[in-house]
Amino acid sequence: MSARRLPIEVLRPEWRVAGAVRAAFTLRGGGVSAAPFDALNLGAHVGDDAAAVAENRRRVRERLELPAEPEWLEQVHGTRVADLDGPGDEMRAPADAVLTRTRGRVCVVQVADCMPVLFAARDASAVAVAHAGWRGLAAGVLEATVAKLGVAAGGLSAWLGPAISARYFEVGGEVREAFLARDAGAAAAFTSNPQGRWQCDLARLARRRLAALGITEVTGGEWCTYADPARFFSFRRDGRCGRMAALIWLA
Repeated sequence: MSARRLPIEVLRPEWRVAGAVRAAFTLRGGGVSAAPFDALNLGAHVGDDAAAVAENRRRVRERLELPAEPEWLEQVHGTRVADLDGPGDEMRAPADAVLTRTRGRVCVVQVADCMPVLFAARDASAVAVAHAGWRGLAAGVLEATVAKLGVAAGGLSAWLGPAISARYFEVGGEVREAFLARDAGAAAAFTSNPQGRWQCDLARLARRRLAALGITEVTGGEWCTYADPARFFSFRRDGRCGRMAALIWLA
């Protein structure tokens, strides 16, 4: 490969967890995909050239020194949680979260505005990642992930990755009602706009759900995918675009 290729840059969670926990969120630079997937598109389902996606994934494995190929999910905005330590058919069905308690297995979700939420037991006994767009968040994907992890909330840390911010995430009343049906206090995460619709704060909603579960150590959530096209893909901004990845594993 050319020595002049752009380096792959990633975000890393800042949290209090044991050193065996490794995690990263990929940015869009440093890959080989052509527009509109430029450059580090990791999604094989968006219409990008398959060879380019394979090379991008290879570069991520190299850059992060991954112990294995990540287990790429078929994501459907649902609440199913796959267990990498379970039987083989665990990974064949669609899922929007994945966990492991075994060293050397890599959990991953792909995003381009939806919020990735990383979970780690602070003693490094288990890790997980959830894909939390508004549908999955409202339906309980975070609750399902924590329940399947089986770690006491007081022993968990969570990190909210880049997602579309409230400034750019306009939704209809049905989205607001989906959250208020379960939690009246979720109204604080919605601001009315002049169009008679709502600006939705995914990070605030995620923090409310995590707090209700008893998880108090929560970091991240300050990056907006829509507002920063140089670093992030955004489906709401661009329509046809690439996908970034949130990865977590035990070394």
